[in-house]
Amino acid sequence: MGDQSRMTLFLIPLRWCRGVLLAALLLATPAWSADILLTAVQDSAGVQAFTQALAQQRPEDQITFTPLKDLPAPSRLPASTRLILLDLPGLDWRLQDAQGPPTLVLRISRLQARQRLGDTHPAKISLLWSDPPLERQLHLIASILPQAHRIGVLYGADSEFLLRELMQFAKPMGLEIVPQRWNNTNDSRALQTLFKNSDVLLGLDDPKLYNPKTAKNLLLSSYAQQLPLVGPNAGFVRAGSLASTYSDQPDWLAVLDRLLDHAPANWPHTLYPEHFKVVGNPQVARSLGIEQVDEAAVAARLAEGEKRP
Repeated sequence: MGDQSRMTLFLIPLRWCRGVLLAALLLATPAWSADILLTAVQDSAGVQAFTQALAQQRPEDQITFTPLKDLPAPSRLPASTRLILLDLPGLDWRLQDAQGPPTLVLRISRLQARQRLGDTHPAKISLLWSDPPLERQLHLIASILPQAHRIGVLYGADSEFLLRELMQFAKPMGLEIVPQRWNNTNDSRALQTLFKNSDVLLGLDDPKLYNPKTAKNLLLSSYAQQLPLVGPNAGFVRAGSLASTYSDQPDWLAVLDRLLDHAPANWPHTLYPEHFKVVGNPQVARSLGIEQVDEAAVAARLAEGEKRP
């Protein structure tokens, strides 16, 4: 009986120690964590800064960056990995293998996706669009240029597929889309024709039409005709267009943070960033006799409008 009592006394502290150890392990280990792998062709300072910012935002996850050249085939990565591609070569690599892990493709334009995927959409790949949403850009025009109703749109072979969607968004807003194909960017006649029939020009994110070589002709023609150009992106606003919506690094980090909180099975096939900002060019506004864009106020109005059903 004495031996049994001593054994019982021995087991009590042993069980207590095990309980304390288990509790310590539970406190030290996040209730849920993920292995998140970022990759790109170049390991640049910008890429490292983005990776570090994501790691600081999600300290419970294991977040690493590996250059694309150092990765195996996608199917050889652990199925539990959550893969984030930061450039187009990464997408080309990922598309070679249908058995790869769940993948988020960051900052890819609608045109770039169509050139690589056509109308198909591979399983386990989510595309996060870089170009401003067309509907958001139309609401931007309605907010800063309420008198403009005829929206001129230059398009090419690559961007023609966006016109139907653009017209669908414009119709309930009481706006008219005036499309003009621009096959030869060295010929300004298409521009002149469009300017005569438009109140404002909305730029599509088509790099064959909007690039450093065409910028001078586009912007000088816009000034000459006193016709504002909205978009196609924040970079073009700095070059001389009137305004655009855009999403910056904090906005993208917010998108990733929300998505990574969910199981990959619940990730959308495609997504525009919910968070965004507005950028305007005060000098352009003055030269066109237009009121300067209040960037914060306009962005707030647009965001509020998108929250309403």
